[in-house]
Amino acid sequence: MPSLTRLTALAGVALATMLGCGAAYAADCTPAHKIDSTVVPGKFTVAIYEYPPFATTAGGQIGGVDGEILKSIAATECLAFNPVVVDPAATIQYVLAGKADVAAGDWYRTAERAKVLGLAAPTYLDQMGIYSKSGVDTVAAMIGKPTGTVSGFLWVAELQKLLGTNLKLYPNPVALAQDLAAGRVEIGVDSYGTGAYEQKRGGYAGIIIKVAKPDERVQASIQAAQAGFPYTKSNASLGAAMDADIVAMHKDGKIAGFLQSFGLDPSGADVGEPRLVK
Repeated sequence: MPSLTRLTALAGVALATMLGCGAAYAADCTPAHKIDSTVVPGKFTVAIYEYPPFATTAGGQIGGVDGEILKSIAATECLAFNPVVVDPAATIQYVLAGKADVAAGDWYRTAERAKVLGLAAPTYLDQMGIYSKSGVDTVAAMIGKPTGTVSGFLWVAELQKLLGTNLKLYPNPVALAQDLAAGRVEIGVDSYGTGAYEQKRGGYAGIIIKVAKPDERVQASIQAAQAGFPYTKSNASLGAAMDADIVAMHKDGKIAGFLQSFGLDPSGADVGEPRLVK
């Protein structure tokens, strides 16, 4: 399963599987904000792929933290929730191509991405996790040890510089988990949230997953990336509506509740002021 947090997933189109669209809202539904247009009138079209706990699509049921937040936005704005399940590499491309209003799946708010997409208000933090059988939680513990991580994460370049040939890159978390379990790498670095969720479901047996302690050599360990929803850059009214709805969900504790319901620490909703990863 490719990492949803890769910074360069702006290309590659895959065939989409359309799921059943939500029923239209009653005529007396009053949207919280004025949205000038959406890709499909009256519908909130969301490009999404399988990346639990942030986005789930199994059995045609859309869920995960992102799925629940976006369904809530759709309801608030009197739009029918219209999910389109796509390949991970195609998710952003669907928004760029005007086939979806927004992309779901723990997308980082980055300066590079902001050049071509609108980025909604931050929803939660995605912390750097360290996976091992010994329970290490520092960058220093990786030095001289065979370590693996998934391509595309914010910490990759700095770990490559620090660890050199001791760092092995994997195309997805599954491949990393297999080598970690087999002892082919001693330490793994991946999203803390992903591992914590899978472990509650019986995965990562014998592996201890810790949030990385701050280390100036790896900036992602100091300041976790903010996740947000990429949307069509020209659709300012949609972006403004999503921003307001997300801020409201932070204030009433709904986003923290979604995180907790999927086995994540609700403190991940304490995003601070909006910022972009440079």
